[in-house]
Amino acid sequence: MKVATVQAEPVILDADATIDKAIGYIEEASKNGAEFIAFPEVWIPGYPYWAWIGDVKWAVSEFIPKYHENSLTLGDDRMRRLQLAARQHNIAMVVGYSEKDGASRYLSQVFIDQNGDIVANRRKLKPTHVERTIYGEGNGTDFLTHDFGFGRVGGLNCWEHFQPLSKYMMYSLNEQIHVASWPAMFALTPDVHQLSVEANDTVTRSYAIEGQTFVLAATHVIGKATQDLFAGDDEAKRALLPLGQGWARIYGPDGKSLAEPLAENAEGLLYAELDLEQIIVAKAAADPAGHYSRPDVLSLKVDTRNHTPVQYVTEDGGSSLNSNSRVENYRLRQLADIEKYENADSATVPLDVTTPEKQSGDVNANGNAKVNTNPSAKAKA
Repeated sequence: MKVATVQAEPVILDADATIDKAIGYIEEASKNGAEFIAFPEVWIPGYPYWAWIGDVKWAVSEFIPKYHENSLTLGDDRMRRLQLAARQHNIAMVVGYSEKDGASRYLSQVFIDQNGDIVANRRKLKPTHVERTIYGEGNGTDFLTHDFGFGRVGGLNCWEHFQPLSKYMMYSLNEQIHVASWPAMFALTPDVHQLSVEANDTVTRSYAIEGQTFVLAATHVIGKATQDLFAGDDEAKRALLPLGQGWARIYGPDGKSLAEPLAENAEGLLYAELDLEQIIVAKAAADPAGHYSRPDVLSLKVDTRNHTPVQYVTEDGGSSLNSNSRVENYRLRQLADIEKYENADSATVPLDVTTPEKQSGDVNANGNAKVNTNPSAKAKA
């Protein structure tokens, strides 16, 4: 199978324009025969580089309101444009975006299948350093994989690839294709080498080797628009946001590079042909969550419950919106409104509204989703 990964600059702080650009890459990847495309971390509406180069007062007054406005709500009208593109071009994807939930934001990755359905959504478990001034945290439901039919796909954001326990949890899910969503790197190096392309490429490649999985690293590029917006005429800030810094990669389950990298300032797609049987070969020697493990000595405990600040207890003593999958909770909310769509004009029907019968069982208790490849079971769009 053929896959694609993105190295590009978003239209910073403009969700609609960035989605336009994303759809262009989706169409291009599909025309070139790709069945799957990976996008960078919070590519919509862009990565908040301001948090690393200025003070909080400046950031809140200058950028937070517009950033929140251009963040997406799971399944909203702007996200449905991506869903429609997936369906029209018969391509699955993982897209990094800033998820808006009330007045809070999360570093999220949405999984959209080739039929245009939202099949999974995850949040970065722990935002990194100053990211915590902008985003909330995920929980144990955010370790998930999804079987798209061509392979089992999972993902992590940025420095989640520095977290040994998080990585081990993902290895245990028999991940075959891993989306490593990253921003561009910026020039806090050499003083902070772990923020360099070299350091982050190293942990990305090691993920492929340790987990014996294909890895698609999707990254931003820092262009003049990003640099001008966040740094202006301040030479010190401009030095921290040098142009370029893109470093998209595709690695095999043995760590071999499968695609020629683009220039750091270039925008475009990397492609590779994946043979999933290579995973079996790689795991023959070392499967860290399988035959090469010692659970009697070392094991990992993961709480996959969907902890929320408020749970609504129903009359029968049950709890509503208590699924272990955020996507399932999203669908449960849709059930309350499903009747209004049954006789609606087809143009008003969301892409991912289906019958209650079809929704049940889509996502299991661990947050893993099963693909629906039957278009006849879907609502019109």
